[in-house]
Amino acid sequence: MTGSDLPTARLLLRPWTPRTAAAVVAGARRSGWAADFPADGDRVVARLLASEPDGPGWGRYGHRLLVERASGLVVGGAGLFPDGDGGLEVGYGVVASRRGRGYAVEAARALVELAVAGGVRRIVAGVEPGNVASVRVLERLGMQYTGTVDGVDRYALPRPR
Repeated sequence: MTGSDLPTARLLLRPWTPRTAAAVVAGARRSGWAADFPADGDRVVARLLASEPDGPGWGRYGHRLLVERASGLVVGGAGLFPDGDGGLEVGYGVVASRRGRGYAVEAARALVELAVAGGVRRIVAGVEPGNVASVRVLERLGMQYTGTVDGVDRYALPRPR
């Protein structure tokens, strides 16, 4: 629940609020949301946030809403969360109406840069096999394939030297 907007060229990465998470969980519609927000992934994040008011999804390295600067609408979400091995895992999602614009790369890059600047040394991601668009996002971030674990293709950012 702490933190401030993280600006990028075309987006504002805005921290979730308890009120927004509750609205998504309740299935409410709010002004300021793209017509196809929330997507399934946003609903999952909202449920996690609502269930853990003091959990790792909040704060500087937590989850954020993607606000399209040009329209002012929420068009997705991205975040960092503990990977269980001392690092952070990056995740992202953009609503269908805004895909193909590079928003996922832009948002994920800003979050990864924030984490690296804050001293985080391990950043990973997972993607379902066959999700070519998400693999491209990870590759554009400089992440490298490390193997498949439990049916999920795993990627990691090479450690800074």
